[in-house]
Amino acid sequence: ASSAPLQKPALETVRSSLRLLNASAYRLQSECRKTVPPEPGAAVDYQLLTQQVIQCAYDIAKAAKQLVTITTREKKQ
Repeated sequence: ASSAPLQKPALETVRSSLRLLNASAYRLQSECRKTVPPEPGAAVDYQLLTQQVIQCAYDIAKAAKQLVTITTREKKQ
C-alpha cells in the first residue's frame, strides 16, 4: 500500500484527535497527582477524582479510536 498524503478533512481530524489525546493525557496525569494529598491529613475527594480519571480515560480512548478509524480509512483508499 502506498502512503499517499492525507486529504485535508482527514488531516484536520487527525490533528483534532491528537489535540484531544494530548490534552486528555495531560489532564489524566494532573488528576492522578491529586491522589497524593499536598499535606498529611488533607482531604481528598476520591469519588470526584475517580470520575475525572474515568472521563480522561474515555477521552483518550475516543481520540485513539478516531486515529485508528481515519488511518484505516486512508489505507483502504
